[in-house]
Amino acid sequence: MTYRWYAIQTTAGHEKKVSGLLQRRIDEDPRPEEEKLVRRALVPIQEVIEIKNGKKVLVERKLFPGYVLIETTMSQEAQHMVNGVQGVIKFVGTGRAPLPLRPEEVNRLLGISEQSADEEPKEEIPFIVGQAVEITEGPFGDFSGTVEEILQDKGKVRVSVSLFGRPTTVELDYLQLRGH
Repeated sequence: MTYRWYAIQTTAGHEKKVSGLLQRRIDEDPRPEEEKLVRRALVPIQEVIEIKNGKKVLVERKLFPGYVLIETTMSQEAQHMVNGVQGVIKFVGTGRAPLPLRPEEVNRLLGISEQSADEEPKEEIPFIVGQAVEITEGPFGDFSGTVEEILQDKGKVRVSVSLFGRPTTVELDYLQLRGH
């Protein structure tokens, strides 16, 4: 039997619930591992750092809200089992036939979900180049400036401020800034 990855559309916000219900059906399937209708169900996520109430918070962000990926041998029986799970809307595909994901798509998606456990989570810096900002703390507190560069890997932002009438670039933690 050949297993391929497919995407299923789910009710928005119910991806983890659908994935859990599918996993329960997979676990209850008495067949040996290599003969199961569905082998795996997962929700591709990525961990990112966001700012909430002025603090850095680690959050999981769904890469494809409203979708769950499953590894299955597309058969009528497998399709019926998956479609019978509460919260499943339909398989993604054209017409009546679900389309499997391309291997390179799957490797990229699985790579992202596996990477997030190994790598440091990425910080989401909520500013863009050219944006006017106000510096809220540090030696340049109460200065205003313009974002010149975002250093995503460091969690820092380079800001141009006017110091004694001359433009000066300072590197600041993005938590020290507030957008206008």
